[in-house]
Amino acid sequence: MAKGYSIGFDGGGTKTECVLLDGEGSLVAQSTSGPSNALRVGFEKAFAALTAASDQALSIARVDAARVRGVCAGLAGAGRARVVKRVMAHLVEAFPRADVHVTTDVEVALEAAVGAGPGVILIAGTGSIALGRNAQGRTARAGGLGPKIGDEGSAYDIGRKAVQAVARAREGLAPVTILSDLIPDALECPTWDLLIERAAHNAEEMFPRLYPAVVEAADAEDDPAREILFTAALSLSQIAISVVRRLDLEDKEFKLTKSGGVFGHSKLLDSALDALLMSAARRAKIEHLQVSPAVGAARLVRRMTAPDEGKAAYGGRRG
Repeated sequence: MAKGYSIGFDGGGTKTECVLLDGEGSLVAQSTSGPSNALRVGFEKAFAALTAASDQALSIARVDAARVRGVCAGLAGAGRARVVKRVMAHLVEAFPRADVHVTTDVEVALEAAVGAGPGVILIAGTGSIALGRNAQGRTARAGGLGPKIGDEGSAYDIGRKAVQAVARAREGLAPVTILSDLIPDALECPTWDLLIERAAHNAEEMFPRLYPAVVEAADAEDDPAREILFTAALSLSQIAISVVRRLDLEDKEFKLTKSGGVFGHSKLLDSALDALLMSAARRAKIEHLQVSPAVGAARLVRRMTAPDEGKAAYGGRRG
């Protein structure tokens, strides 16, 4: 790829991050906008978020879109061909002189964690997914099935289970929990009937917002909340360990990187997860992601368009 600016997006169900790198690969601007998971918010809102984020980054750097030579969007939901096709069309129109690639948010997170090398990335935010690559270049993934049938251990899953715990406590089917007091305040929802109505119509926006309330309850030694967080740690470990085993990494040294809003807020969840991971991958170096996945996206398009390798795994167009 000729020297020029590169844009990287990391888009999910909560927000979209965008970075602009110069021709030497240095970060010159970054910005944030709304969600861009088209399967959750629709294509119109997703495109608006991508446009808002890139316009802001270009404005900060005072760079015209015509000077952008590479664009990579790592988006939740981009595992579906129809999503890749429509997002590609939008970005090609916005950046007509750029090499454009569209892939998943987990792909760009793995790039941010280990570049082209071996490793595993475990993401737990609005959803949950793991992706890994071994030294031979073979990949494996687990999770990422969405809130209807998957996303175990995600903020959505934790929030849903918190509301279930309150419902069961109200009906005398489970122990009393302080979540009964914390959840209405967290959602600014004064009555139980209104909360149930909102959950029925807007669960994907509501449930992830309850994660801090569950952490607060667990820190106060609330047994139902602690059980929810330990179950989340177990579910996330199972996703990651599935990838580790399929790539024959159990006895190898590699980075196992955690990324997403679920991590770094609950000592209970984090410590339980690390212990479970170490039990199956004794030589893994467990760490939090240090580089923004959006930076990983921008680096990925630079790498993907320099040598002509690996492009079959990604939606791409040479501008």
